[in-house]
Amino acid sequence: MNGQSGVETAELRIAAVVPCHNEEAAVAKVVGDLKAAVPDIVVYVYDNRSTDRTVDEALAAGAIVRRETVKGKGNVVRRAFADIDADVYMMIDGDDTYDAAAAPLMIKTLLDGPYDHVLGVRKQEAGADAYRAGHETGNKVLNGVVGYVFGENVTDMLSGYRVFSRRFVKSFPAVSREFEIETELTVHSLSLRVPRTSVEVGFRDRPAGSESKLRTYHDGFRILGLIVGLARHERPVAFYGMFGILSWIVALVLTVPIVFEFWETGLVPRFPTLFLAFTLVLVGCLCWTTGLILDGIRRSRHESARLMYLRYPAVGRPDER
Repeated sequence: MNGQSGVETAELRIAAVVPCHNEEAAVAKVVGDLKAAVPDIVVYVYDNRSTDRTVDEALAAGAIVRRETVKGKGNVVRRAFADIDADVYMMIDGDDTYDAAAAPLMIKTLLDGPYDHVLGVRKQEAGADAYRAGHETGNKVLNGVVGYVFGENVTDMLSGYRVFSRRFVKSFPAVSREFEIETELTVHSLSLRVPRTSVEVGFRDRPAGSESKLRTYHDGFRILGLIVGLARHERPVAFYGMFGILSWIVALVLTVPIVFEFWETGLVPRFPTLFLAFTLVLVGCLCWTTGLILDGIRRSRHESARLMYLRYPAVGRPDER
């Protein structure tokens, strides 16, 4: 039996990826709590240019430590997903804000589905003040934007606590460099339409001596920019079609007075304006054409990703294989 979940995992390879940058105050507890909750888990701490004793603390706690010298959480996840071979992958921050005791339930949920993506939805513990000013509101706004763009309900897009199947990880391109990686993971699960669900997990304050690396406005704008980029790639007809319609509306507004004037006088005194209107009509047509072409490319890209995803079997207990 494995931890508190009552699920057999002895023959499953379970790997936890713990991205860390200057987390000497918390990383040992995260590693210890994960090993206590899931005895069969292999914990990989990926040090991302720490200048404190993060590496020493992680090694002392029994983690396998690897280093990613290119700064950014997205770069760490990209490297870890490429390097590690496992049946079940867990991603959890090294700041001890997430409840590691929820790991067995998340793994059991993944296996019981079977699912490919289990999201840990943060539930702030009583008396905690883990959300910095503006973070909770920003999270809700970004959840709403992604939900609107992709037509799916998104509960906690920015959570850093997740469990994945092997086939999800090996089909995930991981192009983000920094804290946008959680958004990319969410959008990948939505666009590929993988089986997914969520589990509530405890969320608490950072331990004393630990400092948040998030920059509210800087990271918020980066994530918003990523969402716009993903909308352009994943919904090209709607994205470019919107600009096409706007071009046509402006062209119509410019053309109507000219048409009325021509009807009354037989003259076109504002020829440059008419030329601009025709140009905007052409621009609108080009926008729609671009959207339709890119939508065909998107379909081909999704088919390729789906075929890569199907190369790997569904995650399951050893007795189900």
